[in-house]
Amino acid sequence: MSSPAASPSPLRRLARYATTHRRQAWLAVLCSVLNKLFDLAPPVLIGMGVDIVVQRETSLLARLGVPDVRDQLWVLAAVTLVVWVLESVFEYLQKWLWRNLAQTVQHELRVDAYDHVQRLQLAFFEDRRTGGLMSILNDDINQLERFLDMGANALLQTFTSTLLIAVVFFALAPGVAWLAMIPIPLVLWGSFAFQRRIAPRYRRVREQAGLVNGQLASNLAGIPTIKSFTAEARETERIRTLSDGYRVANRDAIRLSSAFSPLIRMIIVAGFIITLVLGGLYTLEGTLAVGSYSVLVFMTQRLLWPLTALGEVADLYQRAMASTHRVMDLLDTPITIRPGDRRMPKEHIAGRIAFEDVVFAYEGREPVFDGLTLHVEPEQTVAFVGPTGAGKSTLVKLLLRMYDPTGGRITLDGVPICELALDDLRHAVGFVSQDVYLFHGTVADNIAYGRFGASREAIEEAARTAEAHDFIMALPLGYDTVVGEWGQRLSGGQRQRLSIARAVLRDPPILILDEATSSVDNETEAAIQRSLERIAVGRVTIVIAHRLSTVRNADRIFVLGHGGIEETGTHAELLAHEGVYAGLWRVQTGERDPSPAALP
Repeated sequence: MSSPAASPSPLRRLARYATTHRRQAWLAVLCSVLNKLFDLAPPVLIGMGVDIVVQRETSLLARLGVPDVRDQLWVLAAVTLVVWVLESVFEYLQKWLWRNLAQTVQHELRVDAYDHVQRLQLAFFEDRRTGGLMSILNDDINQLERFLDMGANALLQTFTSTLLIAVVFFALAPGVAWLAMIPIPLVLWGSFAFQRRIAPRYRRVREQAGLVNGQLASNLAGIPTIKSFTAEARETERIRTLSDGYRVANRDAIRLSSAFSPLIRMIIVAGFIITLVLGGLYTLEGTLAVGSYSVLVFMTQRLLWPLTALGEVADLYQRAMASTHRVMDLLDTPITIRPGDRRMPKEHIAGRIAFEDVVFAYEGREPVFDGLTLHVEPEQTVAFVGPTGAGKSTLVKLLLRMYDPTGGRITLDGVPICELALDDLRHAVGFVSQDVYLFHGTVADNIAYGRFGASREAIEEAARTAEAHDFIMALPLGYDTVVGEWGQRLSGGQRQRLSIARAVLRDPPILILDEATSSVDNETEAAIQRSLERIAVGRVTIVIAHRLSTVRNADRIFVLGHGGIEETGTHAELLAHEGVYAGLWRVQTGERDPSPAALP
């Protein structure tokens, strides 16, 4: 992620992000200012009322053309009604505009951040915990919404009231005004000093929140393992430790933020006392009208008291800025797998695949491939076997451009896959993983993930091909049965068959089966093998397997070792070769005892 020191301020980054809503933001600002303008009118109206009953025929309204005292009171009443109506109207408008703007920015920022995360390379997710990302996408973005909802309006109204009341003060009593304004620079200095000290504390709070969320997400996903190993007490203690870290980080922030408002209040009361005493003395001497003195006393309260809320506003601001740092840094994470611009619809793909001198290593690890070269012809069924860690699944990730090779190139029908549009490349591949993921939804929904909008007839036909139709019909609601999160209501073999049905429905020119029968019994495996023989016709099928019985009919078998291809040929050719494959076959068929070196 980008360094915070090298980035512009979080507020500027957030403001630039929200530029598409500039018109709504300016309307919200205008309504906030007008709302505060009319909110400040009651002290003036009170002063005018005092002026009427004290000065009578010489009051301000009399000088404006309303000589009768009773008429002055009715005019004042009418003006008061209009002021309160307008204040209420603009209060409604500013709340409506700010809250909708906050919701819109929150929505768009969350969607954009999630979309960006989806486009990041797999290595990004291998280095981060899901719960930490959830904390950013949910909690941190919610912090921004709370600031825009309440904090932005509070800042604007505080600035507006300070400016307008300062103008009134200097117009009515310049000798008192400058003394009443003394607390303001002190309050502003205190606010900035508070922000500098509280900012790192809130960043620690957000980091601790991410750790707690990460562990909670991990534990909830691993509940079966926790229960089976009777590790409940240990995991509760782990959560207690992390949660206590979050509590301590918050306590440090709370200690400072709680002290701000009381300290500011003591500064403010000094300004109020100055206005009360000095303005009263001027009034007793006759140099300040009683009505003006009333306005000054009320205005001082309206000027200085809202400044006590700066502590809460600053607290909201710093929480929001700490969250903004995390969200914007996530958005700044570079997308290293850049799509090409060459289109290749799957209907036009023959499936000729070539790895040409491919070099690849995971970060910080030894190379998986160092000059790997292999070719797969259209309509071939090829298999990759070999020990764990030899790179069988890495081949698939490279072909799907989950990673890019560090050397050499991979081509599809003679075109380097880095030049292809990612959508076209991945639409051309139906992938059945060893680790099946099913979404919380119905059986039909999960199969239809292979082709959105597919008809029920197409879904059922794909299920029949995957030998899944019979068990689906035995479920309580058939295809409308909800499978639960991760498909937890189904067995491993049932989940695997739904995954195969999903790939079959996609009808891709290239089908990849990564240990696709690893979770099924022998009878189901035989049924799936019959299905795969049918669906392999007319397309390239790549099979990755430890169980060699599933690949014996492949047109070509590649035996991978640590560093590349050790053997290649048909099942019969490899057995005759009496090499690594033949040894693995004898181990799996029971013709000899396995040795540790021979086990895949």
